[in-house]
Amino acid sequence: MIALHGVTKFYQKSAPVLDDVNITIKAGEFVSVVGQSGAGKTTLVKLLIAEERPSKGRIELGGWDITDIKSNVVPYLRRQIGVIFQDFKLLPQKTVFENVSFALEVAGEPSSRIALVVPQVLHLVGLGNKFQRYPSQLSGGEQQRVVIARSLVHRPKVLIADEPTGNLDSINTEEIIQILKKINEFGTTIVLVTHNREVVNALRQRVITLADGRVINDEVEGKYTL
Repeated sequence: MIALHGVTKFYQKSAPVLDDVNITIKAGEFVSVVGQSGAGKTTLVKLLIAEERPSKGRIELGGWDITDIKSNVVPYLRRQIGVIFQDFKLLPQKTVFENVSFALEVAGEPSSRIALVVPQVLHLVGLGNKFQRYPSQLSGGEQQRVVIARSLVHRPKVLIADEPTGNLDSINTEEIIQILKKINEFGTTIVLVTHNREVVNALRQRVITLADGRVINDEVEGKYTL
């Protein structure tokens, strides 16, 4: 499902941000990627969503070789990958329903499909009664649920969650993690990039630890111990 083969990433002539990284993630896994600031987590996410290209090595994702993927192909790849960021990136002038449906509209999906899919994903994340609310009328946890719903409309094989609970309190954090676990149970591969030790250790799932751009630990039912 996801494979990085000897992936190295340089920026200019500095030391590598990622250095000979080898990772294989099977379909349906729930994997946490952890590490302190500067470990290379953000760069790893950028490579997986084809925002950056590796300096060396090869990357495969969902049956695609994205090592040297062309810019005009990236939008089609992104329909196979759901992405959740710490900052919600919601459109303030659009309702919850419109924010989620917008991802389908720009992909040219017919209104009949939009009318079917959007309510399904909003119910999945617990926002079935807030279709017509605006982002300013939602709590931080609810806004993140909208982001998750938006990431699911293309039924992605992989969901990459980059610090999805970074701006949330402990209660909302737990609710978001439970939603991610539910999505994983449906067969979606989850890659959770986080510095939240409590979340990672409570999950008791596979943990990949980065330090100075290298994988220093990779454990099934691992813990974040740095």
